[in-house]
Amino acid sequence: MFTDIEGSTRLARMLGDGYGRVLNAHRGVVRAALRNYAGVELFTEGDSFFVAFGDAAAAVSACVAAQRALAGHPWPSADAAPRVRMGLHTGWATPVAGEYTSAEVHRAARVAAAAHGGQVLCSEATALAISTWSADLTSRSEELVGAAAGGSGPRRRTGPAPRVESVDLMDLGPFRLRGFDDAERLFQIVAPGLERVFPRPRTPGAPVDNLPAALTPFVGRQHDVAEVKGLVGAHRLVTVTGAGGAGKTRLALAVAEELRSAYPDGVWLVDLAEEQPAEALAAAMGVRPEPARPLLDTLVERCAAGRTLLILDTCEARHQAARELVRRLLAGCRRMDVLATSRASLGVPGELVWRIPQLAPADAFALLSARAAAARGGRPGPPGEATDLAGIAAKLESLPLALELAAARLRLVSAAQLVARLDDPIAALDAGRVEAGRHASLTNSLDWSYRGLSDGAAGLLRRLAVFAGPVELGTVEWSGEDAFGALSELADRSLVEVVTGPRYQLSEQVRAYATRRLAAAGEEPAARDRHVAWALHTLSGVAVDTDGQPRTVSLTELAPYVQEWQAALRWSAAEGSVSAGLRLARALDPWWREHGGNRDGRELLHRLYARVDGDRTDRGERVDSEELASAYLVHAGLAVDREERRCFLDRAEAIARRTGHPALLVRALSGQRLSLVEAGRTAEAERLCREVVARAERTGVPGAALPAVVTLAELLWRRDALDEAAELLGGARQLEAGRPEDRGSRTVDWLLGMVALRRRDLVAAHDHLVVALRSRLRHGFRGAAADAVAAIAVRCAVGGDPGTATVLFGAAESVRGARRATQFGGFWAGQQAALRRMLGDAAFDAAYAEGADIGFGRAVAMALAVEHPDLEHGSARFAHTLG
Repeated sequence: MFTDIEGSTRLARMLGDGYGRVLNAHRGVVRAALRNYAGVELFTEGDSFFVAFGDAAAAVSACVAAQRALAGHPWPSADAAPRVRMGLHTGWATPVAGEYTSAEVHRAARVAAAAHGGQVLCSEATALAISTWSADLTSRSEELVGAAAGGSGPRRRTGPAPRVESVDLMDLGPFRLRGFDDAERLFQIVAPGLERVFPRPRTPGAPVDNLPAALTPFVGRQHDVAEVKGLVGAHRLVTVTGAGGAGKTRLALAVAEELRSAYPDGVWLVDLAEEQPAEALAAAMGVRPEPARPLLDTLVERCAAGRTLLILDTCEARHQAARELVRRLLAGCRRMDVLATSRASLGVPGELVWRIPQLAPADAFALLSARAAAARGGRPGPPGEATDLAGIAAKLESLPLALELAAARLRLVSAAQLVARLDDPIAALDAGRVEAGRHASLTNSLDWSYRGLSDGAAGLLRRLAVFAGPVELGTVEWSGEDAFGALSELADRSLVEVVTGPRYQLSEQVRAYATRRLAAAGEEPAARDRHVAWALHTLSGVAVDTDGQPRTVSLTELAPYVQEWQAALRWSAAEGSVSAGLRLARALDPWWREHGGNRDGRELLHRLYARVDGDRTDRGERVDSEELASAYLVHAGLAVDREERRCFLDRAEAIARRTGHPALLVRALSGQRLSLVEAGRTAEAERLCREVVARAERTGVPGAALPAVVTLAELLWRRDALDEAAELLGGARQLEAGRPEDRGSRTVDWLLGMVALRRRDLVAAHDHLVVALRSRLRHGFRGAAADAVAAIAVRCAVGGDPGTATVLFGAAESVRGARRATQFGGFWAGQQAALRRMLGDAAFDAAYAEGADIGFGRAVAMALAVEHPDLEHGSARFAHTLG
C-alpha cells in the first residue's frame, strides 16, 4: 500500500506552522489503522506511507478503516482536513536490506499516484486476491513480510485474523500507468463512509476531451457547422442561442468534433442543466477542489497555459454562474476559447451571439424521414408518404425536437393522420408522455424556459398567445404595461422571434404552450376580448381612409390582418361578441371567396347564429337585425348548395322588408340570380336582373344592384347582344367606382374588354383589359387577374399571335386555389381549340406547357408587355393617326 496527501504543498503553505500538527495527526490516524490490520510500515517520507500486508483482505480493510478515521477526525477546520489517496497492488517481491526490490512495488506506487484524495484504488491482482488467494499463499506472504521487516522468521498476527469489511469493487477499466507498457485494470474500493464519486484516474494518456459519442446521425446543418467553426476561430466566446429543441447542443458538438485537433490541451463539454458551472467543469477535467482555495482559481490555474476549448451547454440553467465562470476563465486563460449554447445570451464583454437558424426544409424532411424509419424498426413508410412528411416538417417549423417527437408518433398513426392534428402541436405530440427530462416533450422544454421568466415577461407571453401571427411593436405595447422590457426578455430567451419589419411572433409550439398558460391563469376571456377589440380597430383602419372615406377593398391590404381577424372571429363564435363576429365575417367575405374559405366561413357564421335568440345573444348582447341580414347575405354568397343559398337569401329578404331597408332588399333579391344561372334558366335570370336594377333605381340605391348589372351584362354577352351590354356597362362604371367592395376588381372594365373582343375591336379590348389586369393585381384578386390574362390571350389570338396566346392560356389555367369566372369556361375552351387547330397538337402543347411552367408572375409581365394595337404594323388606327 502507498498513500500520500493530495495537495500537501498547498496545505502546508495555507496552514504554516500548524501544518506539522495536522501532518502528525494524519500519521497517527493512519498508523492506528495499520496496527489493527498487521500492516508493516516499510518507509515513510513527508506525507507518504509505504506499507506491506500479509494478505490483500487485510490491506483493503486497513485502507477503508484509515479513510473512515481520517474523515471522522476533529481537524482544526474543514479546509485543514488532509485528503489522502491510497493505492494497493498484490505481487511477489524480494526482501533486501529491510525493503523490497521488485517492479511490483513501482506498480503499487503508480496505482496510488492515479488516485484522488479520499479515494482507494487497487490493481486487478489485489481485486482477485481478496477472494481467490489460498491459505498457504497467505502464509507465504506473511513470511515475506516478516523478513522484510528484519525479523528472523515469519511475523504473524497474534489476534484474530483481519476481517474484510463490507466492500464493493468498482471496475474503472484499463489504464496505462506511468513507466509500464501494459494496461492495468484499476478498481475503486467502495464502502460505507467512503466517497464514491471521483474524476477519472490520474494516468498518462488520459483523454483530452469528454465529447460523447453520437447516438443518432447528425442530419443537415453543414453550412451552419462551417460558419460556427469559423466564428470560434475568430472570437474567444461564441454563444449559440435559440429556442429549446432547436438543435443547439448537437450543432455545438458537431463543431467541437471538427475542432479537436486545434485544441491539443483539451475540448471539454460541460452541461449546466444539473450542476454548477465550476463544479461541472472540474468534474469533466478531473480537477479536485483544493483546501481553502476557490475551485474557480484552481481551474484557472489548470487551464492558464493550455490551448483549450470549453463547450458550455444549457447556460440558461445557471445564467449568472455561467457568466462568472466564462469571464474568469477568459481573463485568466489566454489560449482558451468558449463555445456556449443557451436560450439567452450570456452578456459577457466580447461575446458573439449566433442565433441558430431554422433547419432547412430539405434537412428537416431528411431528419424526420430518418427518425421515422428508425421508430418503425428500420422499415420504410408507405408509398406516397413523402408529401405528408413534408407537411409535418412545415407545420412543426422544422424544429428538431418536435420532429423527433413526431417520428415517435408515427409508430401509432399515419403521417396523414398526424399532419391533420398539428394545428395544436402540444396536444398531438405530448399526449401520454410522462418522462421528466426537459427534452422529453414540448411542454417540458417550454416549462424550462417559462420558469425563468419575470412576472411581466410571463404575462406578456400569455397575452401574445391570442395573436395568430407576427405583430408590430405598437401592438405589443398595446398589450400591457412595460411591454417593451418584457418583450426584450422574451426575445433574449428565444420565446419570441424577431422577424422582418421588425415584427414579433411566437412559434406554433410556443403559442400552443402560452395558450394553455393563459387559460390556466384564468386570463383567456379578457385577453381574447381585448384581441377582438384590437381586430376591429385594425379593420377600421383598413376600411376607412385618412379623410374618412371608405377605402377600396384590397386583398393585398387585408392579407396581413386575415389571420388575426379569423382568430378573433373564432373567439367571437365561441364566447365573445357576436356583433363583432358578424362585422369580422363581412370583412373576411372577399378573402374567403378568393381563397376558397367558403366552408370555414359558413361554419363560423353558423356558430354565431347559434348564439342568437331573437335580438339577444347568450351573453345578453343586443344584435342589430341589419347586421344579421348582412351576415345572411355573406353566407348566401359563400353557399355552394342552392337550397342553402336560397334559405339565407330569404332570411335576409324578410329582415329587409321588415326594417324597410331598400339596399338590403335589392341585395337579397339580386342573390337569387346565381341559382338561376347555375340551373341554366338564363331567361329567368335575365328577367330577375332587370327587375332588381329597376327596383334599385326606383328606391334610390342603384349601386346596390351592381352585381345584378354585371350578371345581366354577362348574359347579354353570351347571346351576342353586344350593343346593349356595352351600353349597360358604360352606365355601370360610375356605380362600380362608388362601391369600395367592387372597384378594386374592375369587373366592368373587364367585361367591356370582353365585349370589345367579340366586336374584334382590339384597341378598346386592350385598353379595358390592361386596366382590369393592373387593378386586379394591385388589389390581390389573383383569380380575376387570371381571367384578365386569359382575355388578353384571346386578344393576342385575334391579333395574329397564336404562340403568345397559347402561352398566356397555359399560365392562366395553371392558377389554382383562386376564384375564376366559371361562366366563361366554354369561351376559353373554344378559343384554345381554335389555337390547337391553327398551331397543331405538338406546337400547341409545347406552348401551353411553357405557360404553365413560367409562373403566373412572369405570365402577367408577358401579358402587360403585349404591344398596343395602335403600335402594331398595319394598324388602321395607327395609319389614320399618321395621316
